[in-house]
Amino acid sequence: MRGWEGVLETMTDLAPAPPPTRVYRHRLPTRIWHWVNAVTLLILLMSGLMIFNAHPRLYWGQYGANADYAWFAIGSTADTGYVRIGAARVETTGLLGRWTDAEGVEKTWAFPGWATIPTSYSLADGRRWHLLFAWVLAISLTLYMLWTALGGHLKKDLHVRRDEWSPRHIWHEIKDHARLRFPTGAAAARYNILQKLSYIGIIFILLPLMIATGLTMSPGINAAAPWLLDLFGGRQSARSIHFIGAWALVAFFLVHIVMVMLAGPVNELRSMVTGWFRLPAEKAK
Repeated sequence: MRGWEGVLETMTDLAPAPPPTRVYRHRLPTRIWHWVNAVTLLILLMSGLMIFNAHPRLYWGQYGANADYAWFAIGSTADTGYVRIGAARVETTGLLGRWTDAEGVEKTWAFPGWATIPTSYSLADGRRWHLLFAWVLAISLTLYMLWTALGGHLKKDLHVRRDEWSPRHIWHEIKDHARLRFPTGAAAARYNILQKLSYIGIIFILLPLMIATGLTMSPGINAAAPWLLDLFGGRQSARSIHFIGAWALVAFFLVHIVMVMLAGPVNELRSMVTGWFRLPAEKAK
């Protein structure tokens, strides 16, 4: 009898593995907005860096010019480039402030040409690109926010359950992320508390803040809605907040890309293109 049991166990081991379970994870509006937003934010960042090159200094309050104290600056001396935050100064020669272009010509813009739109200095063209895609961002974000709230995405995918607010639960998710322990089975198809808070923060707080601070820097909007200046403490404060928010978005993007690469880029990208996600197999206990 033991012999037959061994044969059966061997046959079981050799049996083909069951096909992976697929779930419809991302609906069409989410996928469209994801890719439109990715392109839009990249162009806004690069054109924004060109605009920043025109005056690479940041201030707090209503006014700011070369003679005023800047809390942040990218500049150059006769032979070095530097970044200054408050009293702290770091040399950045070759990257920021002073760098050499592809033709071997030394430049003293804050950000190099490969990081800006257009690649050669043009404040007017940078503003055109920025304004055009700011409209794309504003319209697409408004439509996506309405769909998120009214189409069930907020309730189904982003709603934070009462048990998820537990400090123990949040700390557990943080530790799992730090140890690169990704969920398997059905849990992999759901957003965890860190993802929910990140996406809600980006969609409903950070992106609207970027639009509002961008509007505050417009003299025309200042005339039509002067309360925005009071809300942000002045045009220069709005510019500083706008700059900080832009790099917060860059930080989110970098973390997002790293997580996608570690979790399985083919499966993650396929789900954001087709909507279908293959559930990672449950770990054997």
